[in-house]
Amino acid sequence: MSRKFFVGGNWKLNGDKKSLGELMDTMNAAKVDPNVEVVCGAPSIYLDFVRSKLDAKFGVAAQNCYKVAKGAFTGEISPVMIKDCGVNWVILGHSERRHVFGESDELIGQKTAHALESGLSVIACIGEKLDEREGGITEKVVFAQTKVIADNVKDWSKVVLAYEPVWAIGTGKTASPQQAQEVHDKLRGWLKANVSEAVASSVRIIYGGSVTGATCKELASQKDVDGFLVGGASLKPEIIEIINAKL
Repeated sequence: MSRKFFVGGNWKLNGDKKSLGELMDTMNAAKVDPNVEVVCGAPSIYLDFVRSKLDAKFGVAAQNCYKVAKGAFTGEISPVMIKDCGVNWVILGHSERRHVFGESDELIGQKTAHALESGLSVIACIGEKLDEREGGITEKVVFAQTKVIADNVKDWSKVVLAYEPVWAIGTGKTASPQQAQEVHDKLRGWLKANVSEAVASSVRIIYGGSVTGATCKELASQKDVDGFLVGGASLKPEIIEIINAKL
């Protein structure tokens, strides 16, 4: 089954109306591969602004949301609010949410269930830390994280899995194309054994971790790498090169 290539840009805690406006002008004017689904993850305060300014051919994602629709949860946003801004995606379980803000697998699973039930599509992030890779437990870690997500998913067509080795995020270190392919292949095997063969062959597994214009083509050529979740480079014109990695 052919899986539509997917490029997510995670802008993280970066940008202002001026710089993001310029980035969106660049993206709107660029020639991009029509066979690629592109989604930009904007800071929540700019979701309305980004959705109104970014060409409709590009999707927009919130970078996080909470596990309930409303209530006394100061500072949080809910899927229903995200949808109210015309935004259809959310990034959940990013390593920074896990390791900087202490979000547990259980909470990420609850958020995933609520986001999907509310009609959002989810970019669900998994990945091991450096000591876990060096300790030889990469598979154990990413399978456990994937299981908690899988337990909360009914409709896999609304989910993109993002494999992001934590040791490669923002460090300039990229997993080699072979390392990325190996984990993606094993994840697909896990999905086949634990969810279904149909889901294993259809779900998109994207790679994140210091993806740049220089590294994207070889990564994109790997059989089980279905796209990217891009950090720093998504704030630069270089994102166009990454979107067009398959051309």
